[in-house]
Amino acid sequence: MNKKTIKRLLLALASVALLVTLTGCGTSEVKASSTGVWERIVWFFASAIKFLSVGQNIGIGIILFTLVIRLILLPLMHFQTKSMRKTQELQPEIKKLQLKYPGKDTESRRLLNEETQKLYADNNVNPYIGCLPLLVQMPVLMALYQAISRVPAIRSGHFLWLNLASPDPYWILPILAAVFTFASSWLSMKASPEQNGMTKSMTYIMPIMIFFMAWQIASGISLYWVVSNAFQVGQTLLINNPFKLEKERKAKEEAIRNAEKAKKKALKKATKKRK
Repeated sequence: MNKKTIKRLLLALASVALLVTLTGCGTSEVKASSTGVWERIVWFFASAIKFLSVGQNIGIGIILFTLVIRLILLPLMHFQTKSMRKTQELQPEIKKLQLKYPGKDTESRRLLNEETQKLYADNNVNPYIGCLPLLVQMPVLMALYQAISRVPAIRSGHFLWLNLASPDPYWILPILAAVFTFASSWLSMKASPEQNGMTKSMTYIMPIMIFFMAWQIASGISLYWVVSNAFQVGQTLLINNPFKLEKERKAKEEAIRNAEKAKKKALKKATKKRK
């Protein structure tokens, strides 16, 4: 397991722990007259949801609010995708460095780390940019949870069979949240030519984690997860389509093989002429 994978895993687990901890903070109602900085953020979120609630349907408000958030984050996600592609393109060079410094001693690890960081810097790549969208979305998720639990107008909202402040009694949203999380993770994994055991494991672990959290948390949050991850699936197919990338990779490999064959053929002809 490489250092980058470990850091991403720890970040994901820390984010889940932070969400569980902070969403329990604050039990008093949030009103327009609330003065705390966090309370003002929660009230702003609640006001935005109410504004977007067509026909005073809070569920529709949460869906539209989620889409607005995802559209705002779209440039950041696009930047993340481009950065990840650059990181993947550097994998052959990183493997060469790993072969150059195969030792497990402190000095070899230091040199490998220094040259890897230099490689990233020379190519304007930040390997940790993949964590940024998660960090940006955490405060949004926490404020949304607090809006649902602490603002009466949102807490009393209903959508279809759902009481938005209570878990989904039929588990439909937890299942959908898990399915779309898996689809999003699987597509992202398939788009990457370089995969390790941890990446593959997290593709299956994260949907299970999301399912159990959505099973117990307010259905308004589950609704956010469903819409957000469904949007992520569509976004991946649009700007980082793994099937298109795979086709392009195969075409590139085929072109390289044809070029090598042509080179060998030309070399044979040249050899015959000299004879």
